[in-house]
Amino acid sequence: MGIKRGTTLATVAVVVALTATACGGDDTAGNAKPAGAAAVAPAAGAGDYGSDYGAGSANATADAKGAGQLAIAQNEQIGALLTDSAGMTLYRFDKDTAKPPKSNCDGDCAKAWPAVAAGDATAAAGMDASLLGEVVRTDGSKQLTVAGWPVYRYSKDTKAGETNGQGVGGTWFALAPDGKKAAKAAAAPAGAPAGAGEATGALTVAKDPKLGEHIVDGNGMTVYRFKKDTAWPMASNCTGDCVAKWPVVPPVDKANAKGIVEKGYSVLDRPDGKKQQAIDCWPVYTFTGDKKAGDINGQGVGGTWYAVSPDGKLITTS
Repeated sequence: MGIKRGTTLATVAVVVALTATACGGDDTAGNAKPAGAAAVAPAAGAGDYGSDYGAGSANATADAKGAGQLAIAQNEQIGALLTDSAGMTLYRFDKDTAKPPKSNCDGDCAKAWPAVAAGDATAAAGMDASLLGEVVRTDGSKQLTVAGWPVYRYSKDTKAGETNGQGVGGTWFALAPDGKKAAKAAAAPAGAPAGAGEATGALTVAKDPKLGEHIVDGNGMTVYRFKKDTAWPMASNCTGDCVAKWPVVPPVDKANAKGIVEKGYSVLDRPDGKKQQAIDCWPVYTFTGDKKAGDINGQGVGGTWYAVSPDGKLITTS
């Protein structure tokens, strides 16, 4: 198919409690080779076609449309979710299967939940392009899949950013960029240790025309390093107002770090109670000035902040 695998800085250093992996060495310049959503509408209730479906339109799979350039949108209540090129939320159905991929939404169900046609989907920035695939439906048409899950739109979503299909019948959910159900990390319970409730998230590699291959988080947001930090001893010199502008990347399990060189892949225990992911022993951050996946507004800020290559080096190309 035609899927395209496509500040104010505090001066006090944050001392780290190192993991078992020793972190040393330095990377002065790196010289690494260059290589969006609205508020949630209330979940729709059961409709004319049963609790799983909701009200449908007259069109079914014969009028299925492709997704085009996928995007990762941030929803205040749901978290990161996938949209099509028009900003419409994409969904998955619990009664389908991913291994092997199979759609169990036909007939009236397909009228309420139109299948997204395969053939022209391009992976969102920061998304693992290998997750895109297709499945042949019972009518012979080909439907887009993400991590094996067939992809749908919802007929009651009439404009970009709506998520009226979230939770319908307890079986329909917005798609996260990794193919799982979109769900925002739960807040830490009262009295829980600092850092509890943080999502382990994901890290992957994206390509930018200017930066080449660089690390992004699970939401497609560019990951940065701060030149005033140190790798030995591993420490962060970004605190207070600085860390408010440059949020730390929380710990990410190695299984969710795709394309990242694991040398020096460790966790920094900060005195402020936060746990911060380090790559090649360098603490990493995102930037509040980046508003959507793929933004690189933090690149070169103050001559001290730079995107990170898959091996943890600074990307100084601007």
